[in-house]
Amino acid sequence: MKPAYLFACALSCCLVAAPPMGKESSWAALSFTQPSFAATPKFNPTEQTRIQVYEKASPAVVTIDMGNGSGSGSIIQEQGLVLTNHHVISGARQGVVLVITADGQRHRGQVLALDRGNDLALVQIIADRRFPTIPLATSREIRVGQEVYAIGSPFGLAGTFTTGILSRIAPNGDLQTDAAINQGNSGGPLLNSQGHLIGVNKAILSTGGGNIGIGFATSAEAAQGFINQHRDRIAQARNVAVELARQPQRQPQARPPAPSRDSRHSLGIAITSDLVIQQVHQGSLAARLGLRPGDRIVAINRRRVHDIRDLLSFLNSRPGGAEITFARDRRLATVQIRF
Repeated sequence: MKPAYLFACALSCCLVAAPPMGKESSWAALSFTQPSFAATPKFNPTEQTRIQVYEKASPAVVTIDMGNGSGSGSIIQEQGLVLTNHHVISGARQGVVLVITADGQRHRGQVLALDRGNDLALVQIIADRRFPTIPLATSREIRVGQEVYAIGSPFGLAGTFTTGILSRIAPNGDLQTDAAINQGNSGGPLLNSQGHLIGVNKAILSTGGGNIGIGFATSAEAAQGFINQHRDRIAQARNVAVELARQPQRQPQARPPAPSRDSRHSLGIAITSDLVIQQVHQGSLAARLGLRPGDRIVAINRRRVHDIRDLLSFLNSRPGGAEITFARDRRLATVQIRF
């Protein structure tokens, strides 16, 4: 039966059943009820907190793709500074990684600093834009028994959210939690109910490779100390990242200019004005010597160099060889070079 005919039959029944109306009655006397729609879903307080934490923090959680594996990280400064684990980026070639943001955008990332002891690393995203961020919690916001939340990319499943409690604070400051973290969560944030980062997830205790409810994170307090140690390098890298991002990408074979006009006396590096290496060219003298992005040249032939002009002056003199001293992770090393 056609819908129009069904409606007419139903209306006829209503008219038959309706009480008699006077001559003055009209169709206006008939009332029709409006269809009801499903109400907006309601969440209990616990659910609401979880939803708010996820919606607030997840846009600032990234996946770090190393080609043969992946980890997670947190954007902690809007210029694109990412906090992650040392072991996540330890295999990065020339200190370069692929950073995938929550909106699916892919960016190059440059490793800036490492802390092997606390399993921390800083990566600068090469981009000229502002990013969402996760603030770091203070020690007063970290208490055993509080609800905690983890976001990361376990087994490549970006944006995965799990919950638990803060189970223990170890004597060295590491945080223990029963929130489910697995391979790929490494480097991602452990959060409190305010959406603040209280720890950087780094390991699990497992008898068979799966999660059994014992995971570990480096505390936000240790992470803040690590960041403070490298404020100057972070500021320098931010400026370099913007410049690199603005460079046209149409000529992938174009190489940054060498410090010397004579190719025999080129180290094969891109370097800041204060001698921090930003890029090492594949197959170059610097690459063969083991120099890396983030290293800082401090002396040539045991004489201190202060800026790029000192380095250029030395290379332009076309020496036969030299000793170069560089700083890496607060340690000094000297290498012999022959041009």
